[in-house]
Amino acid sequence: MAETETVIKPKPRPIIRIGLFLISHSHLVSLVCCAAGIAALLLLPILAKNTYISENALMPGSASPMLSHNDASDGHRFLNRILNLDSQTISSGIEIPELIAEHMLELGGEVSYHMFQPESDKFHPLHFFLGPGSRTTKENYSCSSYGTSTVGIIRAPRGDGKEAIVIVTPYNSVNITNGEALSLGVAHSVFSLLCRVTWLAKDIIWLAADSKHGEYAAVSSWLRDYNSLSFGDLNPLQEMCGADRKTIQEKRDVLSNGFRRAGTMAAALVVKVSDSSTQFGNDVLNIYAEASNGQMPNLDLINIVNYLAVHGQGLHVRVEKIWSLIDSPWLNSLGKLLEVIGKVAKSLNPQWKFGIPVADYVDGCATLASSLYNQALGVPTGPHGAFRDYQVDAITMEISPRFLSSSQRVQFVLRVGRLVEGVIRSINNLLEKFHQSFFLYLLTSPSRFASVGVYMIAFALLVVPLPLVAAALFSDATKHKKGKNIISFNPSWNWLNAAKTILSVHLWSAIVTLLPYFLGKIPNSSPSVNLSIWILLSLLSLSLLTINQPQINEWALLKSVTVASAFIGLCLMSVINFATAEIGALVLVPMCLTVLPWRLKVNSVRGFVRGACNVMLVFVGFPPIAFLLLKGALSGFESVGFGDIWVWAESLWAWNSATYIYVCMVHLPCWVLCVHILLHRCC
Repeated sequence: MAETETVIKPKPRPIIRIGLFLISHSHLVSLVCCAAGIAALLLLPILAKNTYISENALMPGSASPMLSHNDASDGHRFLNRILNLDSQTISSGIEIPELIAEHMLELGGEVSYHMFQPESDKFHPLHFFLGPGSRTTKENYSCSSYGTSTVGIIRAPRGDGKEAIVIVTPYNSVNITNGEALSLGVAHSVFSLLCRVTWLAKDIIWLAADSKHGEYAAVSSWLRDYNSLSFGDLNPLQEMCGADRKTIQEKRDVLSNGFRRAGTMAAALVVKVSDSSTQFGNDVLNIYAEASNGQMPNLDLINIVNYLAVHGQGLHVRVEKIWSLIDSPWLNSLGKLLEVIGKVAKSLNPQWKFGIPVADYVDGCATLASSLYNQALGVPTGPHGAFRDYQVDAITMEISPRFLSSSQRVQFVLRVGRLVEGVIRSINNLLEKFHQSFFLYLLTSPSRFASVGVYMIAFALLVVPLPLVAAALFSDATKHKKGKNIISFNPSWNWLNAAKTILSVHLWSAIVTLLPYFLGKIPNSSPSVNLSIWILLSLLSLSLLTINQPQINEWALLKSVTVASAFIGLCLMSVINFATAEIGALVLVPMCLTVLPWRLKVNSVRGFVRGACNVMLVFVGFPPIAFLLLKGALSGFESVGFGDIWVWAESLWAWNSATYIYVCMVHLPCWVLCVHILLHRCC
């Protein structure tokens, strides 16, 4: 008899076996990963590290301040002269730029004016894909309506003119406040010192930005011309509307009507003084760093400002936080629990440094939530954001002084001026651009941060279940049982119907995204009216869209492709704005994972709870509802209005925020598909 040969199939590789195991237990893996992702996010204030100076060349505080009391007194006299100008003269918006230019010339700087038009905030779809110079200007404006900024340049005696540091002081030329005058006085004192020093290796640019049309508009228009005009070109607005500048031009021939430039910008500081007094016993420095689409400056820039402010000038440094979270009962309870766990861990091993005091944890969570929210919003928190669009590291320093009498102003100008001098001196030491420290980080305090290598763990844990669940659903929909615990995958093209449905919904979402462009052309319409029309047109276009009702066993394929598209959308968004993807995953992932067809006949408590959870998650996942709930939780539900949704969307597209694209083209279609699955009748 011929011996029968037995064929032994080779075992799959370990990585394949692990993948098959995870797919077969996708429900348990999803639950564990989502819980771990939320826990990792809540542990970030504990896992945050202390900030440190990565670039040794910065050497903050290594030199004694050179700004003298005489420089501060000159700055005080300058701000008094601004405040004492006749109000009728100021209303023309001309006298203050002339006064600033006159003092810049007397100090020895090169001076020029920059005139600009107000920028339009109307929605235009192409602006999302163009550079920072894509904003359009408003039409039919007279010369008196143009903004006029004054630019002074100091040429570095030890430099070659290839690099520059920018100081920005925004002010309203029509109605200047005491705080704006104080910021101009601080810049004047620093400018006076830097005109005399011999250690400068980088040019200094003082931009006195006319902010009557907005601080960001004044800075961004100057940056656009700085990076686009040819050297020596005249500003056409200057030629048409520059007749009023003849007074100083006749006195000083060195005043240029052309556009003056210095070197490539190494960094920029926006100096502002708040009009409101602080409640602390010392002057408070508020640091704003977020730029468009979650961009952040190099962490070293914030570190040197924080170090010099605290150790050099004794200022109380703060970053923005969500104050409503400070008194949150559940957050304080969680902080107490983590504090107890930290004490137990330290008693077991003194080297385990886990856990922080409750007050520090709650304050860190409030600061972390604000940093995450501002980055996810994609809207700059100050005029420094215009510099980040050109890859220039910049922050806004807003100083909130104590109650200042006229005799205390000189000391305040001296104190803040020395801080600005120290920061400029540190940046002046750099031989290259900021690159040593982090660009992707979340702040939990002015001196603590969570790097991208830490906070990306929470996002990874949240999105890992998506491909596993998609593969499990696909295998369940296409498998054929040949025996007990034996599964084979047969080719099936039924998923093309699901892909066709998802493609149709995403095309509909593109229409919804473009609708505001046409609604913006409606004259004199309120936000509530625009939002109502937007919703009605969206529902009408969705009703005209043909969505095939899946068969009894095909809803799993539809959910599989939906989950896969959500995974792809979140991963793509994480490349553009990681904070948006992080917050989006917190809402989108649970909704996509748990949604199932609604059963009209519920025979068990488990089925009822599951259906109720599905309805609740789909309700909360609707973008307008999620926005209203978030705003109500942060600022109180009594301040929430229906038209706020349109105002919020309007701010997103006005700033070309990619968050608007994510909400309309990733989150919204996934929500529609989840509703489609939920309403599907299953036997």
